[in-house]
Amino acid sequence: MRSSGYKVLTLQDIKKDPLLDAFIRKGNQFLGEMGFTEHSFRHVNLVATIARNILERLNYPPREAELAAIAGYLHDIGNVISRNDHGISGALIAFQVLNEAGMPPEELAVVISAIANHEEQYGQPVNNVAAALILADKSDVHRSRVRNPDPATYDIHDRVNYAVEHSFLWVNEERRVITLELTIDIQICPVMEYFEIFLSRMALCRRAAKFLKADFELMINGAKLL
Repeated sequence: MRSSGYKVLTLQDIKKDPLLDAFIRKGNQFLGEMGFTEHSFRHVNLVATIARNILERLNYPPREAELAAIAGYLHDIGNVISRNDHGISGALIAFQVLNEAGMPPEELAVVISAIANHEEQYGQPVNNVAAALILADKSDVHRSRVRNPDPATYDIHDRVNYAVEHSFLWVNEERRVITLELTIDIQICPVMEYFEIFLSRMALCRRAAKFLKADFELMINGAKLL
């Protein structure tokens, strides 16, 4: 139990922790052995950046934006234990590490709840940080994440990710609209297949945007679908 000595931790502080570094590396390695898409430092750094950007552009407090970046960097750390319920296990790991590092309880509660709620199977935008993390994580869909070298053996997740040639999350602060823009090669994957596996993710993104008092839009190949 910690009664004093709290610290204002930043994302740069978190990146210096060798335990977290190892867990992110190994978690990505283990997922690769199971055939899952890439969850490397590229992914967690991108999610951290996008989550921070969302809250900054929507004029939320700078400290909340920093906490969103921290949650984004740590959101997949539970994969070192298991892919199943990795949001829950990741939140428990983050609690232990951030508590020992001196993060204040109020901030710690926000970060671990965001990590625990980022998956569409059970997640909810319970706070601003969680909402930003959900949107940032679900926007990272791209062919570079596919690790299977043989297209002939792609499952639907590989095929959908490989079909995405471009993805970008736009935040229009004036209109308070968050738009996920995708360019998909429909020769590889029909748009319907994207919805087949990602509809629950897009529904969660819509709830997350609403929590941030914004609207969510999905644009695929220039056409607005949501």
